[in-house]
Amino acid sequence: MKTIYLAAAMAFGTVLTAGATGAWSLDSCINHAVQHNINVRSRILQQRSAELEITEAKDAFLPQVSAGASQGFSFGRGLTANNTYANRNTQQTGFSADMSLPLFQGLSRVKRLDYANANLRAMVEETESAKDDITLNVISQYLQVLYYGEIYDVACHQLELSQVELNRREVLLENGKIPELDLVQARSQVAQDELSKVNAANNRVLALVDLAQLLQLEDVEGFDIQPLKDTDMPLLSAETVYENALVNNHSMRAARLSLEAARKNISVAKTGYLPTLSFGAGLSTGSYRLVGEENTPFHRQMSTNFTKSLSFSLRIPLFDAFSTRNSVRRARIQEFNSRLQLDDARQRLYKAIQQAYYQATAADKRREAAGVALEATKEALSAMTEKYNFGRANATEFEEAKTNYIRAASELVQAKYEAMLRMRILEFYNKN
Repeated sequence: MKTIYLAAAMAFGTVLTAGATGAWSLDSCINHAVQHNINVRSRILQQRSAELEITEAKDAFLPQVSAGASQGFSFGRGLTANNTYANRNTQQTGFSADMSLPLFQGLSRVKRLDYANANLRAMVEETESAKDDITLNVISQYLQVLYYGEIYDVACHQLELSQVELNRREVLLENGKIPELDLVQARSQVAQDELSKVNAANNRVLALVDLAQLLQLEDVEGFDIQPLKDTDMPLLSAETVYENALVNNHSMRAARLSLEAARKNISVAKTGYLPTLSFGAGLSTGSYRLVGEENTPFHRQMSTNFTKSLSFSLRIPLFDAFSTRNSVRRARIQEFNSRLQLDDARQRLYKAIQQAYYQATAADKRREAAGVALEATKEALSAMTEKYNFGRANATEFEEAKTNYIRAASELVQAKYEAMLRMRILEFYNKN
């Protein structure tokens, strides 16, 4: 009966398929999820759009150059050089080139470039924040699979204990030492434990499917993961983690940079109150041909009619139907909203860290208590087994001792992975 005591290792058993070929590690799952997550990819596209906004803001400093050509025809009566009207057909050809250069636009182009740079920095941090979110989700689901794997091991050992007891009672019944009811109860327990084993296996498979879907895998056939090294992680202080996260967390950085961009947008809106100065230059030439009469040759007209022009344009805004005022007000509303978003991000971060800390503390205490309970129930099961073998305890008492032992092992596994998850979350926030 010493084989019964081998179940003491079930709380620390390895995952069902830990040695499977091609199993994914936690890092490989995180990297794959980050690369294929739709939300992350969408954020990357938004980041590229913000980069184009910077390019457009820089291009706004360049002059605008255009060229044009025209060809016109006129038929019927028209005014002649003698100030009389006559039937005549004419043909007109023209060419032009223009250049416009903004000299001063109320600093709007400079401020738009500053705003575009700030907006891009915010977009970059939002992309990293989306990667952080998917990373935490993968860690949580990865540990969930490992948890169900160890619960499956517990169920297997539970079934092994029940099967050993069933075999023992069959021998005792053959020798006439126990009533047939004891054998029926043992078979019933084996059936229940087999059902628990099937449920545990199904739970692990469903957890694997959820993880595969989180990784955006098209085919989950053969997908499995590797076990983690069972190393204890230090329980970090919530205050220390929060202070580091305020500086390093990407969601906090994104919120601060969004507020900075909103403030710069107010400066952009205010440029509508300032005057603008532009410089323009142009070249033009053309020819005129009267059908049926002698005309100056085309090339000579193009040379003779060639003109050049330079111009400066000053625009002073006096009243724009409150357009600039409304733009400034909208920008200030956006700044206020960004400030609220920063406060909300700070509160959510504080809440997440506080919850993870207290949950980790509680899980760590549960793990210690469950370890003590496992040792106690192990000794109780050993003593009950000895009493049962000598007929000083009945089958009900033995099953109760075994159930308590299995329950303690399951609670130890649950507390173990709960503590692992919360401590990893604290470590993640401390570094990111």
